[in-house]
Amino acid sequence: MEGRWEPMLWGRLHPSSGIVGEKRGDLEDRCIVLGVTGSAAIYRSLDLARLLMRYGAVVRVVMTPAAAELVSPALFEWATGMPAVTKMTGAIEHVSLARLCDAVLVAPASLDTMAEIAGYRASTPVSALAQEAAGLGKPVLLVPAMHLGMWRRASRLVGELEQQGFYVMRPVLEGEQAKYPPVELVAWWTEALLARGRDLEGLRVLVTAGPTREHIDPVRVITNPSTGKMGASLALEAAWRGARVTLVHGPLCTGLPQGWQGYLDETVGIETAEEMRRALLERIKGTDVAFYAAAVADYRPSGALPGKVPTEAGSLVLELEPTPKIVGEAVKAAPRAVHVGFAAET
Repeated sequence: MEGRWEPMLWGRLHPSSGIVGEKRGDLEDRCIVLGVTGSAAIYRSLDLARLLMRYGAVVRVVMTPAAAELVSPALFEWATGMPAVTKMTGAIEHVSLARLCDAVLVAPASLDTMAEIAGYRASTPVSALAQEAAGLGKPVLLVPAMHLGMWRRASRLVGELEQQGFYVMRPVLEGEQAKYPPVELVAWWTEALLARGRDLEGLRVLVTAGPTREHIDPVRVITNPSTGKMGASLALEAAWRGARVTLVHGPLCTGLPQGWQGYLDETVGIETAEEMRRALLERIKGTDVAFYAAAVADYRPSGALPGKVPTEAGSLVLELEPTPKIVGEAVKAAPRAVHVGFAAET
């Protein structure tokens, strides 16, 4: 934390400094100013601040008056080791922090704050910070959280913000709420934008993930222990970086946070190798990059039995046949695309 962070009075002796850089990532030596607004989801931002620090970031917190009424600024000082900015003073904190930071992350972003930023207003510390940072060419990221009706009303507002160069992370829609996404996804999105930018903007990316299942009978299958996490992670990373992403997947057990599939343009669930083949060939034309991370079965029973084989039958002999070579067909169908394959070896 040497050099340019000295003016920020980074609390080296504060216990929170001990978590900085615990996790490997691309936020090391990055300064993120976390803007917090008056949303009921505000408590999630305490965890977000700590997670960003674990990825190596220096985090400063700026709060709206409404946010400071919901959660004490002292809690954010505890979380980050540095006092939160709650009002604009003669120290012009919104200017100094905008100049010093690498990005501004407003999470949660209330509808009121989003409208104020889109309307070029700066009446709170958070909106003033966002305007100053945007004017200096710094990335400003917004993470809305509100009730579903308000989110629906905000659709045109989101478009206006994105046209002005702001980044907006869609909330997780659940019941009557447009919820604050899991903090792990917010941190990942932030890291991707800061470290790699929107370098895949406009590209069409197709990813396969997970295992396939080939039925022996209605209740027994030949499969493998693939979780699909690598393919799902590739798909999400491409989406964060601006690509239009289609994920064709078998049964998944990725361990990724809830709602991750909502950030992809299309997800197609399949079970067998033949189903994956058909889904892939229907979508491969026009694809710019394809990642084949699925663990597709190499063999399948030559004919699935119509009923469950009773265990009393004793030994069971299966005749297996090769499954189609999906990648080879996809390469022929889209010869101009970049094709990236993966294979597990022992």
